[in-house]
Amino acid sequence: MKKQLYLLVVISILITSCGPTSKLTKSQAYPEIYKQKPLAVLIMPPINRSTAVEAKEYFHTTLNVPIANAGYYVIPPFLSMEILKRESAYDSELFIERPSLEIFRDVFGADIALFTIITKWDKSSIGSNVKVEIEYIAKSTLTNEVLYSRKGEVIYNTSMSIGDNFLLNLVASALNTAATKYVDVAKACNTYTLSDLPAGKYAPKYGVDQQEMSGLKNFRVRLPK
Repeated sequence: MKKQLYLLVVISILITSCGPTSKLTKSQAYPEIYKQKPLAVLIMPPINRSTAVEAKEYFHTTLNVPIANAGYYVIPPFLSMEILKRESAYDSELFIERPSLEIFRDVFGADIALFTIITKWDKSSIGSNVKVEIEYIAKSTLTNEVLYSRKGEVIYNTSMSIGDNFLLNLVASALNTAATKYVDVAKACNTYTLSDLPAGKYAPKYGVDQQEMSGLKNFRVRLPK
C-alpha cells in the first residue's frame, strides 16, 4: 500500500513538472499582431452565457478604454452597436465561427473584431465576492486568424472591514456584495485581461514591447489585488 502511494506521489510530481510552467514573450504569444499591425478594433456585442442579464451591456460599455489605452483606435461602441442592431448582426454567436469577417472590415474599417464570452457571473454574499468566467478572442478581419485570446476566472473581492466585530464585518460584506455594480466588475475584468495586449500604433511602446513577458493565456486572479 505504501509503495503504491509512493508511486502515485512520484507520478503526480512528474506530471506537474512537465506542465507548461514557463511564460512566453509577447512576440511568441501573439506573433500575428506584430505581423499584421492592426490599427482599428471593432467591439462585438458580448456573448452572455451567464445568468446575469445585465452583464452583456456593462462588458460592452467598458471594453473601449483598456483597448484605447493600449494604443488602438476603437470604433465608437455605441455607433457600432446601433449599426449592428440595424443590420440584424447583434448576436455575435452568428459571426465568431464564420470563415470570413471581411464584412466588418468593409463596413467599419476594422482590422480586429473582438469577441467576449461571459460564461459565469456568480455573486456570493457569504464568500464576499463576485466570480466571473470570461473569454476574450480577437480575430483578424483580414485573415480570420485569432490574434489574441485569453480565458480566465476573475474573483472580484467585495469584503469590507469596519472594525473588529466579525458579525458586523460579515453583514457589511454581504450588503456590499449585493450592492456591487456590474460596471465595476466588468471594468476590472476588462482592464486586467486586456492589459496583456501588445502596444498599438498610438502607444509609446509600439514596436518595442516584443520581448516583454506575456500573461498566462488561461488565468485565475483575485481583484482588486
